[in-house]
Amino acid sequence: MPLSLDRAAQDLASALLPLSLPQRLALIDRTVAGRLVFTTSFGLEDQALTHFLRMAKSRAEIVTLDTGRLFPETYDTWAETEVAYDFRIRAYAPEREAEEAYVAERGINGFRHSVEARQACCGFRKVVPLGRALDGAAGWLTGLRAGQSANRADTPLAEADEARGLIKINPLADWSREQVAEAVRQNFVPYNVLHDRGFPSIGCAPCTRAVKVGEPERAGRWWWEQQSKQECGLHVAPVAAPGEEPAAFEGSASSLSSSNPELAA
Repeated sequence: MPLSLDRAAQDLASALLPLSLPQRLALIDRTVAGRLVFTTSFGLEDQALTHFLRMAKSRAEIVTLDTGRLFPETYDTWAETEVAYDFRIRAYAPEREAEEAYVAERGINGFRHSVEARQACCGFRKVVPLGRALDGAAGWLTGLRAGQSANRADTPLAEADEARGLIKINPLADWSREQVAEAVRQNFVPYNVLHDRGFPSIGCAPCTRAVKVGEPERAGRWWWEQQSKQECGLHVAPVAAPGEEPAAFEGSASSLSSSNPELAA
């Protein structure tokens, strides 16, 4: 009998807990049947995951959401990563008509006018392309960590994304930023130089600033809004249609048996 998606995610999270990162990625490869997708934004966590995925010859597809508003340094990191690991990262971009309509109605920086306007911008630039990237996927790998913000404090190693019908897997959920930075240093992983300039979290250029001493890692994201509002929607699961049956997962419980010394935080 197929496991419920939630039960399958719980079993996977329990199985991942005692393992090292390479062991976690190997288990994910073996046990999540179907398409695996890792979405990278080229931040420190994502660069560490890209390294270990490539070293393990994982079958996970590595893709990115090119919003059209990224920092030049982020595009440089993207190019350096492709050279370092000898592969291409598939980009999912906003639909041209949606972008043109948004700018025509609200202005090029209209996202600053309200939370709703900003979420609409994130919607067509990130959330809709993410939907295309995850279409048909059974597992979604992310670089989320519990320590990134109060909103993410309960991030599990694996969770059910019922609306998308997949398991969302966060292999670094229980890592500290220091652990991630050390992994990047030890393995000479390319990373975004903005991390050395006080940007622990890097998104679109108009929506990201350097953090001040003592601020949380994600304080520089949409800093003009209340902290409780500071998510773009990628990691807020869409609501399933009323009456829609929870997805089932084809599996069984038994089957889920650099060079810079200071990466500024």
